[in-house]
Amino acid sequence: MEMFNKTCFDDYKSVDLKNYTFSLNGMKPVTLEEKRKLGGGYNTFLQTTLPEKFRVYNPADETVESAHVAFTTAFPRGFALEVLQVYSGPPVIVYKFRHWGYMEGPFKGHAATGEVVELHGMSIFEVDEHMKVVKVEFFMDRGELLGGLMKGASLDGSAAEAAPACPFLTGTG
Repeated sequence: MEMFNKTCFDDYKSVDLKNYTFSLNGMKPVTLEEKRKLGGGYNTFLQTTLPEKFRVYNPADETVESAHVAFTTAFPRGFALEVLQVYSGPPVIVYKFRHWGYMEGPFKGHAATGEVVELHGMSIFEVDEHMKVVKVEFFMDRGELLGGLMKGASLDGSAAEAAPACPFLTGTG
């Protein structure tokens, strides 16, 4: 929660500022400063190796502010993190999670669906002798989240125009 709600590293109470690293799906770990350069919370959480032309949400194009607006607009009641099962305790904490919320606002040109949008995954947290987090690893499929956010109708009409159609069935109802 500190990563999403506190802007000054010195205000963090649960993180070892000098040794902390974050990685997603086995990618190269990043430090707090590198995480900030990537655009913080959502942008770090949604990093991808997909070619840019396939990115429906491109963290490289987002700022901390634009990402925050995109997700708080889509999830006005919040986007909860639910720990489903804990497999091991400190110093290495492994758990299964579900991140979920009701999509009640638009997201990147797609209308709200009112449906629950969720993301399942596993995470590993490593803490030091002072119970400060030194390492975080997340393993998840960001497509599960983004697919749910893109289910709504296109707000600009482009999806309807781009949809393939069979010329033999046109006008058959």
